[in-house]
Amino acid sequence: MEQVFAPWRIEWIKRENKNPDVDDCVFCELPAMDADREHLIVARSEHAFVMLNNYPYNPGHAMVIPRTHTGDYGDLTDEQLLDHARLKQRTFDALETAMEPDGFNAGLNLGEGAGGSIGDHLHTHVVPRWRGDTNFMPVVSDTSVIVEALDDTYDRVRAAFADQEGTAIPDEDGAVVVE
Repeated sequence: MEQVFAPWRIEWIKRENKNPDVDDCVFCELPAMDADREHLIVARSEHAFVMLNNYPYNPGHAMVIPRTHTGDYGDLTDEQLLDHARLKQRTFDALETAMEPDGFNAGLNLGEGAGGSIGDHLHTHVVPRWRGDTNFMPVVSDTSVIVEALDDTYDRVRAAFADQEGTAIPDEDGAVVVE
């Protein structure tokens, strides 16, 4: 049996506060910190934002997150729902350009039983997929292999959002603003 050693992960596993920069909700506080690149926020709209997952299932694994703090999909207004849906559409387009996947998995984990780690602030996962990306590693050893550094993925996805019509870039490290 092969073993993959990642001793640096023990610090994350043992720490009590999984998000030391955040007091309450990571999805509420990170966008307000004015550190988009550091927190992997690649795009923003009026009612939502797009953030790369810190622990991706595949390269380009993004989350589209409403700014409203709720775990109940029914709490979003029509305007918030439409903005969230449009930003998901833009996310598919940006990931298609940046990552050239063969397909996507997308969905919400709603409620404790759904398996999400942040249940009180809903978010939609958008995961690029390639034919054959589910090889023996996740099947045999419950291990995924991420083939690209998050910083490189951030640059590619941010550039793809920036190339879309109706976007603005506030500064070199800021998220793309989607109008």
